[in-house]
Amino acid sequence: MNKTILISGVNGFIGSNLVNVLKDRYTIIGLDIYVAERNLDFKTYLWEEIGQLPEIDVIIHLAGIAHDTSFGIKEEEYFNINVGLTKTLFQFYIQSNAEVFIFLSSVKAVADTVEEEILSEESVPKPLTPYGKSKLEAENFILSQSLPIYKKVYILRPCMIHGPNNKGNLNLLYKIILKGYPWPLGAFVNQRSFCSIDNILFVIQELILRNIESGTYLVADDEGLSTNDIVHLIACSMNRKAYILKVSQKAIHLMAKIGDILGLSLNSENLKKLTENYFVSNEKLKVALGIRSMPVTAVEGFRKTFESFLLNDSKS
Repeated sequence: MNKTILISGVNGFIGSNLVNVLKDRYTIIGLDIYVAERNLDFKTYLWEEIGQLPEIDVIIHLAGIAHDTSFGIKEEEYFNINVGLTKTLFQFYIQSNAEVFIFLSSVKAVADTVEEEILSEESVPKPLTPYGKSKLEAENFILSQSLPIYKKVYILRPCMIHGPNNKGNLNLLYKIILKGYPWPLGAFVNQRSFCSIDNILFVIQELILRNIESGTYLVADDEGLSTNDIVHLIACSMNRKAYILKVSQKAIHLMAKIGDILGLSLNSENLKKLTENYFVSNEKLKVALGIRSMPVTAVEGFRKTFESFLLNDSKS
């Protein structure tokens, strides 16, 4: 039977990639704050039109406000959007005949800094930012609702997702290397988990296709990488040598504090993201899916991302 799948936040980075892998096998219905001109192959509803939605089989809730390192978003906005939209859509799910609800949360709902050696589903959530707190509140609302036994609910907590057309810190890093500047943070040795867009798309497709146990799952590539590793991968995508400087950590932290005051890209928040350890276990998810490894390695995923950056630059 051809399933009808509702994707909220359909015009976003993940939503647009998800449409590309699902559109040939399923009927796609979009839900967003606007109707994009490119979405001619499927109907997109606005949030105020949610009462007009047709029969849905699967709901994939991607819509929300992402973490803002420039601190330009007010705290209440995170809760109004990340919690408010989740409540609206999940209440629709409860009343509908849909059987699967997939909510894209974040590892930030658990921790902003990984104090133990590795982050897992057993870690006690202690979010510190409005973004993380709002995601956790949305999760808790979902888990507090009573559902018929046939309805499945999956809460996915991915780490930083990257892929073609991705925006954020990776683009900043890429631009630095593209312009030939040396990377000054070589003195920081870290290991972070990331999530290739291909891996998160794989997970979502498996949850649609198979009878996986409802639950909360962390999503990450199998391997962790250091920021220095990523700098090398960026340089390699450009057929260049990576120039990595080991400026003292003390001097870098001082520069970041200045960046906080002046509103520069190198600020304390971005420095933390680029240099801290943040390793995430994906073992529970792999056991549930019955796989030994994710389909795309961390290195393969980043190569694909940076090749897309290079291609976009050549077109502009």
